[in-house]
Amino acid sequence: MPLAQLINAQQLAERLQQPNLVILDCRFALDDPDYGQRSYAQAHIPGARFVDLEKDLSGPVITGQTGRHPLPEPRQLLARFQALGLNEESQVVLYDDGPGAFAAHAWWLLVWLGKRDGLYLLDGGLQAWHDAGLPLDDKRPAITPGTLQGRPDNSLTVDATMLSKQLATAELTLLDARALPRFLGEAEPIDPVAGHIPGAHCLPFTENLDADGRFLPPEQLRSRFERKLAGTSPDTLVAYCGSGVTACHNLFALCLAGYPLARLYPGSWSEWITDPLRPVARQPQ
Repeated sequence: MPLAQLINAQQLAERLQQPNLVILDCRFALDDPDYGQRSYAQAHIPGARFVDLEKDLSGPVITGQTGRHPLPEPRQLLARFQALGLNEESQVVLYDDGPGAFAAHAWWLLVWLGKRDGLYLLDGGLQAWHDAGLPLDDKRPAITPGTLQGRPDNSLTVDATMLSKQLATAELTLLDARALPRFLGEAEPIDPVAGHIPGAHCLPFTENLDADGRFLPPEQLRSRFERKLAGTSPDTLVAYCGSGVTACHNLFALCLAGYPLARLYPGSWSEWITDPLRPVARQPQ
């Protein structure tokens, strides 16, 4: 079964009574950390459980050492997924408002812990559910704790030390998921330093989507990535972004396009710039 799978709104609506279905509402806003919880309380897809990017899916931020969304401690993360009712056989559908970045991050964390099947992103997210005219409710479902087991697969990550050693070598192909102005250093609305890791390619995660916010067909995604990756081995790929979240959208899209799951630099740009000795590039691609 492929790692990256999509489900559309109508397909999900037809499965709502499936006994092993777990729907996770992953909505979040970087400029309003309470937005997701507040929005979930107002209305969500029937049966959905809420999972918070910062409280559930990130570890503690250590100023000057970590990025903005460090990886959570694996045992705590597993316990949180168990509390949400996840089992080995669960069919898990993840959604956010629509673009899929926060949902893809939750998808990656589950894959990192070893759950490799029964994972779906709702294509188009909650916006697609709205567009289909499907109902919402504000009820919090009763949850029976699950028994999901797992351990982190550290072959799926790289750290800043490893990146520093591999910069400008054939062993590394860096994909930056941020928007082009941030990549070029022309604008930086979030982090204190602008620019990108030297040698990186700018592949904004938003360009994995069509005008309606749905993922492009696999063949179009593959064409998009091939233009940047021609002549390089998929084994060299490392994805990063501002804090390790939207990079997971590129990782999901790469899998949709038929590539193997590439590695993630979880600390990403916000961690990279905590050490002033690490190089920063600002010149155009």
